[in-house]
Amino acid sequence: MDDRTRTGSAETAADPGSVVGLLADAGRLPAWAPAFADAVTSEGGSRWRAVKDGRDFELRTAVDLEAGTVDYLREIAAGREGGAYLRVVPRPGGGSVVIMTLPVPAGADPAAVASTLENELSALKNLAESG
Repeated sequence: MDDRTRTGSAETAADPGSVVGLLADAGRLPAWAPAFADAVTSEGGSRWRAVKDGRDFELRTAVDLEAGTVDYLREIAAGREGGAYLRVVPRPGGGSVVIMTLPVPAGADPAAVASTLENELSALKNLAESG
């Protein structure tokens, strides 16, 4: 079976609402996911324009604050979206657990994607806890 995704999680002392609020602002992606985007600007509503290595692309966020879900989606083929999927759940005793699933692009090294995932979760945790 070929590897198509990598999923990881991180615990944080930050409350779920704060974490989801941080994730819902795709403009903050470069602060914790620099491998994904160098800059992200709003185009209104759930639409964003991202730049990575001088190439720009459209990005859509699907956010459900009540459910604690934030998906970063882009067109991967005509009429098909894909991307990163994040879930934030309450942690027993306070704080949050953030679960993130990233795609493994065709030809990519799954171990490299797993390393990126770990780095992004760590940076997200630090950003969420710093306010």
